[in-house]
Amino acid sequence: MSSAATAGAAESVTARPSGDENLTVARTRHPGRWVVAVVALILVAQFAHGLITNPGWDWPTFRLYFTAHSVLTALTVTLELTFWGTLLGFLIGVVVAIGRLSRIPVLQVIAWTYVWAFRSIPLIVQLLFWFNIAYLYKRLSLGVPFGPALVTFDVNQVLSGFSAAVIGLALHQAAYSAEIIRAGVISVDTGQLEAAKSLGLPRHRQFFTIIAPQAMRGILPNAANEVISLFKGTSIVSVMAIAELFYQVQVIYGRSGRVVPLLMVATVWYIVLTTVLSVFQYYIERHFAKGALRELPPTPWQRVRATLTEITGERR
Repeated sequence: MSSAATAGAAESVTARPSGDENLTVARTRHPGRWVVAVVALILVAQFAHGLITNPGWDWPTFRLYFTAHSVLTALTVTLELTFWGTLLGFLIGVVVAIGRLSRIPVLQVIAWTYVWAFRSIPLIVQLLFWFNIAYLYKRLSLGVPFGPALVTFDVNQVLSGFSAAVIGLALHQAAYSAEIIRAGVISVDTGQLEAAKSLGLPRHRQFFTIIAPQAMRGILPNAANEVISLFKGTSIVSVMAIAELFYQVQVIYGRSGRVVPLLMVATVWYIVLTTVLSVFQYYIERHFAKGALRELPPTPWQRVRATLTEITGERR
């Protein structure tokens, strides 16, 4: 066949209508998804119905005590314990993490021993130990090591139950914080540090401008989990008779006998404040993601606004 005939045949083929525009696109059916969704909604509806109609939940008592002065005061104590435990725990954790990353063998061993010890001892044991520290040391002094004391004070007068709880929570938190910080730092590619050194940047600028921003992306999720765990874990200081949220709830239902609604008071407050902490975590992580993503994904509120704008635009 000649080249002219071949070209003519090709033109005739391409000139024919393919008919693709007339094809009907069949939608994929997923009956299993609908069944699972319906079953899940039925279970959720049954659970909600039980919460509303079961008199055992005693919602009037819940409403009575949810914003009671004693409960709000105890909630303030819980937040203070969380704040100081987190602040001091992460400050000590930074020092311990530096020791773990140090090239000085003595500091490495001391930092490792600290992490090993405080992760091995249960938190409740640590709290009770610090609460009873005056049994071992009735008086403490500051001065020259193995020499004369310059300042001496009575432990019982200085160390209250709240202070003992803060010390126990902070030292316990520091062991976990140190490992979180260390993991974030070593997760940064070593090539980043080598590039910073080749540019002649001072060491403090290498850390704060190159290493720290990248390490924060790995540190933040685990650090936020630790803060939330500490917030809920403050309930354990009830063994020290400190009037935090869970302890106060126990006192109230011990007098009134309304156990379930008072437990729900504590539960809902824990849920509300954990949600607030999770929102803060989301926006902090979003801030530190700017260096990794060219375009940040829209926030949930931005998605809602975009959806509403699209719906109102279609109606018009």
